[in-house]
Order: sequence, then structure tokens, then C-alpha cells
Amino acid sequence: MYAAHPVQIPSKQLVLMVTAWDPQTLGRWEAIVRFLVAEKSQHNGHKPKGRKTVPGELAQQQSDTLLPWRQHQSANGLRRQKRDWVIPPINVPENSRGPFPQQLVRIRSDKDKEIHIRYSITGVGADQPPMEVFSIDPVSGRMYVTRPMDREERASYHLRAHAVDMNGNKVENPIDLYIYVIDMNDNRPEFINQVYNGSVDEGSKPGTYVMTVTANDADDSTTANGMVRYRIVTQTPQSPSQNMFTINSETGDIVTVAAGLDREKVQQYIVIVQATDMEGNLNYGLSNTATAIITVTDVNDNPPEFTTSTYSGEVPENRVEVVVANLTVMDRDQPHSPNWNAIYRIISGDPSGHFTIRTDPVTNEGMVTVVKAVDYEMNRAFMLTVMVSNQAPLASGIQMSFQSTAGVTISVTDVNEAPYFPTNHKLIRLEEGVPTGTVLTTFSAVDPDRFMQQAVRYSKLSDPANWLNINATNGQITTAAVLDRESDYIKNNVYEATFLAADNGIPPASGTGTLQIYLIDINDNAPELLPKEAQICEKPNLNVINITATDADIDPNVGPFVFELPSVPSAVRKNWTITRLNGDYAQLSLRIMYLEAGVYDVPIIVTDSGNPPLYNTSVIKVKVCPCDENGDCTTIGAVAAAGLGTGAIIAILICIIILLTMVLLFVVWMKRREKERHTKQLLIDPEDDVRDNILKYDEEGGGEEDQDYDLSQLQQPETMDHVLNKTPGVRRVDERPIGAEPQYPIRPVIPHPGDIGDFINEGLRAADNDPTAPPYDSLLVFDYEGSGSTAGSVSSLNSSSSGDQDYDYLNDWGPRFKKLADMYGGGEED
Repeated sequence: MYAAHPVQIPSKQLVLMVTAWDPQTLGRWEAIVRFLVAEKSQHNGHKPKGRKTVPGELAQQQSDTLLPWRQHQSANGLRRQKRDWVIPPINVPENSRGPFPQQLVRIRSDKDKEIHIRYSITGVGADQPPMEVFSIDPVSGRMYVTRPMDREERASYHLRAHAVDMNGNKVENPIDLYIYVIDMNDNRPEFINQVYNGSVDEGSKPGTYVMTVTANDADDSTTANGMVRYRIVTQTPQSPSQNMFTINSETGDIVTVAAGLDREKVQQYIVIVQATDMEGNLNYGLSNTATAIITVTDVNDNPPEFTTSTYSGEVPENRVEVVVANLTVMDRDQPHSPNWNAIYRIISGDPSGHFTIRTDPVTNEGMVTVVKAVDYEMNRAFMLTVMVSNQAPLASGIQMSFQSTAGVTISVTDVNEAPYFPTNHKLIRLEEGVPTGTVLTTFSAVDPDRFMQQAVRYSKLSDPANWLNINATNGQITTAAVLDRESDYIKNNVYEATFLAADNGIPPASGTGTLQIYLIDINDNAPELLPKEAQICEKPNLNVINITATDADIDPNVGPFVFELPSVPSAVRKNWTITRLNGDYAQLSLRIMYLEAGVYDVPIIVTDSGNPPLYNTSVIKVKVCPCDENGDCTTIGAVAAAGLGTGAIIAILICIIILLTMVLLFVVWMKRREKERHTKQLLIDPEDDVRDNILKYDEEGGGEEDQDYDLSQLQQPETMDHVLNKTPGVRRVDERPIGAEPQYPIRPVIPHPGDIGDFINEGLRAADNDPTAPPYDSLLVFDYEGSGSTAGSVSSLNSSSSGDQDYDYLNDWGPRFKKLADMYGGGEED
């Protein structure tokens, strides 16, 4: 409901009847609407200043009563309406200051006159979160808001009102209540970013888009509270104009509004943008600001310019990759960008391409570099014209100035250059065998330094066979020896030598040259025959000897060869014949039916085809031997063919027999000497009286081997296991042999004089047959006898004045003294 025009209400309250009907069902509804006249000071529900609102007045002011369940009376009596009223929305301003709870509306049923009715509300804000934002008096039906509302938190609420009796029975159908929070301008516009970055090319035309700034307002955008407008507050710097940019107040698009953007003067602008709600009303609206940084981007509107019109440099001749001049330029565009990077070109003055210009990426200077060596004798100076441009093309409307070109003067300095041989390698042809001192050629060098007075000296650098000499002054080459084509220093008929040419400049310089001498062959080598030795059967027609002729020369001084036998001695042609097979081969065979086995020297004359021809007599040693049926020499025949006669063979056999006889005699003599050494007496002679003399044992044998005494042999072992278990092998000659000892006769307990002779004879026979009895060698080895000696003490020997000596006590000394007992008992000396 709206006021169609200004009205004057005569009283504090205006009551209207509103009727609604359904054209299809013909249903009809009516409602009474009361308008309360409020004072202007009470706008937005605020009470007037200086006046307190009493509860009666508040009830009177908020006396809007909704009768959604109104009953209608017809001709047939009371009847209930078919449909309920649609209750209009209830508007509540946000951020109300109260006091709270603040009454919104009263809901009432016309049945409350008949029965007691209880009212309640349900929905979000009542019994659902957020809880208890709205409340209702269950008796009077007055609905209240309990706290300030925030539209930005929740803009509307949907509640349902219920009417029940005291027993909880539904009296009326639930009705829908819609509560809208009226927006207040309580939020400032907020920029998405506090700083915006944009760019625009320098020299852009007015109206060129730069960037967009955006601010959001949390208030209702359908009202002035949420309608944001933009404006530019300040621009820094204000050059060339204080209004270089403008902004669309509704969209926030920033565009250029004036010409004159120049990056070389101003590289960046800082623009403060303000956003204000209430449609930009600065008196009532709320505002906020943001910063827009606008960068002026570079375009190639400044061509590079040389800092000077002429440059100069110097370069030594024969040098490359040398920087001879640095070209400097000035470019006001963005450094190290394609608009600033310089590219240099030589447009004249270097037709041969000796120079190039490279750009220094750091300083942007042009480095004039030598890429092809220059010759002082050809060019003493260069006058170059160079041009510079940028890597990126110039912007439209910018023209190249005359300052983009410059001149470069380059001076060439002379240096001492090495002499060189114009013909290198030089080849000459020459017959071999020219005499020593022959002039071959003049191998001279040229000094390229035409403007220097210098002398050139020559020397040998490489002469493998030392065949050549060179004149140090004029380079004349002569032979120092005879040149031989067949030498090992010749490769493919060519002899190669290297010479050195040096000047006397400062510093000295030298060059090398190679001389190749092609040697033409002459017939200076006689042919040779192969093989030097051969073998043939003593009977002809069984086999032949193939002969090959070789010649160190080359064609035409080689074959075909002529083979012939000499006439002297006559036996050669009598016994042998030679047959030519072709130019290089021939066959030698026997002419006679039989030739005695032996070695024969057969001379053969071979002649080459040179001019004049050379011949050579070669001797072939031919072994003639008897052969078997296969044509092979027999064993006897091979010996006979060795060239030894019968007398020589007999002499060799006699020498062999004499040598064997001498060896045999030497062996016999050595054995006899050994035997004599074994038969030496270990004691003093028998005729000496041993009773009155000390026995002397000073015969220790001979040889260095006996000086190494094994003291362990003096130990008498408890058993013979270590001897019997000894591995077989080489045994020392002084070691006791291992074997069964013969049984020596047992001495009677009571000696009988008549039995002594028999006892000694039996002991002698046993000792003779005992392989273990000493001596084994000249050194007698006695086993250690232990703590108790089986032979007793030597002190038991007593002298006797009687001439007869009793040797029975020797039997008590053990088997080792059996032989001694036999010797002194009258037995034969062994």
C-alpha cells in the first residue's frame, strides 16, 4: 500500500477496509488496516528527543492488530472463510537502538472472545538458529524483536504463527509471517586490492584503456546504500598534465585522457582512486580509497645515436679475433630491452670481409673484431662506414636520423713475417747414383716483408739418410752422398727432406719447406738366386731344384733373366744341368745317372735384362742323398749327405770312446779314494800298546757337509718309530740305514777261554753282513746313549803289564764295538 499523494489525516488514526477475492472460486476476504499518524521526530522508530514513551503510548502507537482468522457472517449464519489471509511482510530497520524487546505486530484471532487462545511462532530466528531473535506473547499475541538486526548478516526471516487452545488443540491454521530487514548505510565500499598495477605504452592516444579498479559495498546494491561511484583523487607526478587519466565512475575503468606519455620523462604514475556509496554523494555516502600504480612501458621511439662521428683503431697484421675499436652509442629507451639493444653493420670499406662488429650485451658497445687476417703489404689502413640500429623496429612515425652512421679508421701495423717457400712440396726427378757434389736444384724462400731489409739463411731440418747439403745463402741443394733408390729411406721411389728458411728480423721468423726427390732406377744391382741351399736325390729324374731369381732394381732392369752353368770347373756341367722355366724361374737337376751322397757347391750364373746387363754368380749348396721310393732322403742318407766321409766319422767315434774312457777312469779313481777313506783306522795302529796310550779320535772325515753336525743324532731314542716312519727319499750317507739288523751272538754269562775265538768269529761274520754297521761315511755317527750307557764307563779300561790283552770286555760295549772286538781279536782286517 502506497500513498498516492500527500494526504492530511484529521486524527491520529486512519482505518481502512481492504478486500481481496479469487475470481475462480469467488472467494472473498476482508481485512481492516489502521494507519497511525506519527510525528516526524519519530522516524525509523526512534522516540522524540526529550520525551519518554510510556507503555500506554507505545501500545497505542504499535496498535497494529492482524486478524488473520476473521470470521464472516452470511445469510445462512456464521461460516469460516475458505482461505486464510496472506499477511503482508513486516519491515524492521537494521541497527535499531531499541529499547528491546521492541514490538513489531500483534496477532489475534477473533475466537479469543470465546475461548482462551495461546499464540506461538516457529522458524529461523524463533526456535531455530539464530535463536530467540523474535518472541511472541502467548496470551496477547504481541510479537517482538529482541535485539538489533543486521541486514548483511541476514536480510529476511520466514516465521509461522500458531494459535491453539489451552489443551494444545489447534484453533486456527498456521499463518506465514515474512520479516524483512530494512537496509541502512552502515558499510563502506571495500576495494578488492589496496594496490592495483597497470601499464600503458608511452605515446598512447587519449582514450587508451589502462586498468580497472573494483570496490564492493556490503549494503543493498538495489538501494543507494550499495551504489558505488569512483573518482580520481590525486595523480603523482602531475606531468605533463595533472589530468593524464580519467576513471569511469560506475565501472572503475581507468583510461588516458591526455596525450604526452613519455617513458623517458615519467616512467610511473601513482593515482589515488576513491569509491563512494550513496551513488557518489560525498555528503551522505561512505568512502574508501585505493592506489593505482600505472607504469609507462617503453616503445622504440628513440633510435640509437653514436656518441661521436669518427672512431679509430689499430691492428697488427696476421692476427685474428682481435678487438681493434669500441663503438659507443646512446639510446634513451629501456636498457637491455629489444628497443635498446644495438645491432651494428659495416656498410662500406671492407669488401674482403676482414672485420665484423659484435655487440657487448652489458654496455651495448660495438666491438670491431678482426675475423680475417690482414696483410700490411696489401692494406696499410681501412676506412669503414658503420651503421647502428635497434633489435626491435622503430615505432611508427619515428625516422632514423643521420647520426646512426659513423666512420671507423683502422691502421695496420707491420710485423716480421716468416719466409715461405713458394713451391711446397717441391718435387724433382733424378736418376739414382749421381756422384757426390751434384747440384740438384735451388730451393729458395721468399720473405713477405717487402718493406724490411732482411737476409734469409737456409739450413737442413730433416735429412734421414744425410744425402743432401744446402747452401746457407742461396738455398742451392747438392748431393753429399750417392743416392740409392734401393735404400730403406726411399718410400715409393721418393726421398723426402725438409729445410728451414729463417730471416734476421726482430724477433726472427722461420718457415719450412719440403723437397721430394723422385729417383729414377738404373741397373746397379745384379740379380740373386734363391734358395741358397737345396736337397736332391742321388739318382736323377726323381726330383729337381726350383730356382728363383730376384733383383733389387725395377723394370726394365730386371727380368727376364738368363740362367747358365759356368764352364769352369768342368765337373759342374758334367754333373748338373739347368733348365729355364720362364723369365724368373729355372730348374736345376742331375745330368748323370748317379752322384755320390754329399754336399756340392753348384755355381750358377744369372744375368738380368738391364742396359747394360748385370750378371752374378750365385753358389747353391746342394745336398745329394739316397732317397726312398717316395723321393725323400733316408736317415742314413741324410747323415751321408751332411758332407762327412768315413774317415771323419771314425775319427769322431774314436774321440767319443776316449772321452768315455777318461770319464770311467775318473769314476774308478774316485771310488777307490772313497774306499780308502772308509778303510782308515778309527783308532791308533794295532801294534801300538793301547794300554799305555790315550786313544786319539781325530779322524773326522772330509768335506764341508760333515761340518754340520746334527746333535739330535747323539740322542738315544726310546723307540725307533721316528726312523721307521720316515718317508722314503734321499738319505744322507752318514745316516744309519733302515733295515733288519742281524742277530749278534749272545755272550755267555760265564766266559770260557775256549769260547772266545768262536764268539769273535761269529760276531765278525754278523758284522760283515750287517748293512747298518758303521762306517756309513768317514764320519762315524753315534746315537746318544741316554742317561745310562750300555757300554759302561771308559774308565773301566785298565792297563795290564801282561802282554796278553783280554778283549772280552768289548762285548759289553754293545753291537757298535763288535767290529773293534773282531779286529783286536785276531780277525782279518776288512
